[in-house]
Amino acid sequence: MQVRTDLALERAAGSPSQEGILLRRRGTAFRITEIEIDSDEHGAAIGRPKGRYLTLEAMHLHHASPQMKQQITELAEELRRFIPEGAALVAGLGNADITPDALGPMTAGRILATRHLRQELAENDPDTDFLRSLRPVSVLANGVLGQTGIETAELIAALRDRIKPQCILAVDALACSDLHRLGSTVQISDAGISPGSGVKNSRAELSAKTLGVPVIAVGIPTVVDLHTVVRQAGAEPPQALPNLMVTPRDIDRLLHHAARLLALSINLALHPQLSYEDAEAL
Repeated sequence: MQVRTDLALERAAGSPSQEGILLRRRGTAFRITEIEIDSDEHGAAIGRPKGRYLTLEAMHLHHASPQMKQQITELAEELRRFIPEGAALVAGLGNADITPDALGPMTAGRILATRHLRQELAENDPDTDFLRSLRPVSVLANGVLGQTGIETAELIAALRDRIKPQCILAVDALACSDLHRLGSTVQISDAGISPGSGVKNSRAELSAKTLGVPVIAVGIPTVVDLHTVVRQAGAEPPQALPNLMVTPRDIDRLLHHAARLLALSINLALHPQLSYEDAEAL
C-alpha cells in the first residue's frame, strides 16, 4: 500500500534509492533533519520535487513545553534561511470549520500584518519609526474550494499580481505515516505545496514554478492513516477496514499550541527586530 504522508523524511525512509538526495542532521531544541533533492528526476523516487525539506522533531506539541521559547527561536532561525528580503504574503491554508484542517487559518490569525503601516502611520512621528521599519507582511486565510468556489492557487496568484510579495509562506496541516510524528513534527520546504495531497485530495500546486516567487511551505502533521495505526499496534489491517485518516483525541489542544508555535516563529523570522517577548505580546 502506498504511504500516505506529506513528510519528505518519511518518503525518503521508504525509498531504496537515495541518489541525488542528501541528508544532514543538526538541532538543539529540535532534532532537525535536512533533506536536499538536487533534481526532480531524483526526487521522483520519493514522490517529491527538487528542493530543501527540513523536518524538526520534538516532544508532542499538545502542551506548552518548558523548551517553547528555545523551540520558537530555533524554528524562527531555520525559517529565516528560506525567506528572501522584501514583502511577504502569509497564507493560512485549510478549513477553519474542520479542526484537524484548521492549523493554517489559526496560525494566520496570529500573524502580524504590517503592509499597511507605512501608509497609515505618520512619517514624521518618531513614536512610529519602529513600526514603519517592519517588513511589509500581508495575511490571507481564505478557506477551501468547497467554501469559496475559488482555488487557493487562483486567489494567491491574483494577490501576487496586486501586492507583489517577494515570497509566500503557506501554512497547512499535514498528514504523516508514523504515529510518533503526529503532532510532534514541523516540516519546512522551499519546494512549495499541493494542499490536501497527503489525504488524496490534492488541489492546485503552490510553488515558485506556478506563482513566480519563492513559496515556503510550513506545516505540522495532524492526521495519520488508519491502516498505519493498526500496523503500529502490531496487527495487519483487515481488507474491510475503511481507508480513513484519524486525528488525536486532544486535537483542539494540539492546534492551539501548534498554531502559537508557528505564528511566533514566523513573526520572528519575518521581523528580526522583534524580541521573543515582543512577539509573544502581540
